[in-house]
Amino acid sequence: MPHPAGNGDRVLRVAALVAAVCGALYGYDTGIIAGALLSMTDEFGLDHRSQELIAASILAGAVIGALATSWLSERIGRKRSVMAVTALFALGAVACAMAPTVGLLIAARVLLGIAVGGSTQVVPMYISELAPQDRRGNLVTMFNVAIGVGILLAAIVGALLHDVWSWRTMVGIAATPAALVFVAMAFMPGSPRWLAENVGLDAAIDVLARVRTSRREIRHEVRQIDAVSREADADDSGWRGIRRPWLRPALVAALGVAFFTQCGGLEMMIYYAPTFLSDAGFGRSSALFASLGVAIVYAVMTLLGCLFVDRIGRRRLMLVMIPGSVASLVGLGVMFAAGAHGGWQSLLTIAFLLGFMLFNAGGIQVCGWLLGAEMFPLAVRGPATALHAAMLWGSNLVVTGTALSLVAAIGLGATMWVYAGINLASFLFVLLMVPETAGASLEDIEGALRDGRFRPARGRTRIAHAA
Repeated sequence: MPHPAGNGDRVLRVAALVAAVCGALYGYDTGIIAGALLSMTDEFGLDHRSQELIAASILAGAVIGALATSWLSERIGRKRSVMAVTALFALGAVACAMAPTVGLLIAARVLLGIAVGGSTQVVPMYISELAPQDRRGNLVTMFNVAIGVGILLAAIVGALLHDVWSWRTMVGIAATPAALVFVAMAFMPGSPRWLAENVGLDAAIDVLARVRTSRREIRHEVRQIDAVSREADADDSGWRGIRRPWLRPALVAALGVAFFTQCGGLEMMIYYAPTFLSDAGFGRSSALFASLGVAIVYAVMTLLGCLFVDRIGRRRLMLVMIPGSVASLVGLGVMFAAGAHGGWQSLLTIAFLLGFMLFNAGGIQVCGWLLGAEMFPLAVRGPATALHAAMLWGSNLVVTGTALSLVAAIGLGATMWVYAGINLASFLFVLLMVPETAGASLEDIEGALRDGRFRPARGRTRIAHAA
């Protein structure tokens, strides 16, 4: 066995950082619509339904991309799939910037969405399979932090450059970092879990020697990977394996959290905050700067979540933060229903909006992508993470494609109360259905599933103590 390279920790950080830039591309490409939509509306004369179609088209593509990248990541590996996704990011951004009609713009955003959905399927999985168990939460949630950075950059562009750049420039600029990530990924290590299953243990050992700091660490990890692969049979692999009863608790927990991550209303706020505030009586500049505040809070809270999710735990973090989301949405609904948009009332409205972003982005948003990357056994990780990403994007599509229509039907205030109810339901779901996975290796989690120990418990779950 080769001696681990002294710079293993640095290689791991660089690999996670380079891959997480895909999260920034996702955040920018989805978030830029908040600032660009007002200009698109002026250019094309869009009604509220056309605005929904343009905003939601990227999400329809994301569902397709999540499912398609599952097959790709199993066939050619996680690393090469990330490279394919970044190439599609660049192509989609250029296509959006050059679209001459609404129909072609929607088609181009579907193409861009395929890259967005593909990145959310393969990038967290790639980092999860590369990371050591005690740092997995921190490294995987770098993807969330990068999403926040991308959304923040999009908000800055929308708020400060909307009179300087056209919406086409705002959208097309994302092609440059996508091309850079494509090149950088060529020098990153592959996934040791995928290599062990598809090439052999020696190939996995070679990668682990680059990203681990001791031979003991490598030997322990290789033994776990080998033991799990020997225990699995043909009926446990691929799409067929997903139907196995012992896997069901992980599917319910991960897909349920994925549903509530999107349907809780955060993405709706990112896409439509300027539109909502404009409808409530705020000026255009005030609405765009409020959207910038939303993006800043999102970026800061996802960073804090990244730093503390391993220490606090996934389950505990969600249970602590979700009640704040509920209270903030109730207050925001009251302000919108009362038509409050002047003086201190405007400040209170913005405070409730930012409060919701604080609690939601710092809680369930941190865990939504992470749980899908760590809960599923290796033999079904590709298709299972595809289902997880498709659930995230499908839920996002439903929310984004109906938000403005819901507001038109029942009003802004009542819409906020609907989402408050969804957040309350998410608290009950986490309390009853989601165990703690912090501190457990991927193989420990699989063992708990097979042994029937994958269930909520007070404090840290028994999963972490099972090995």
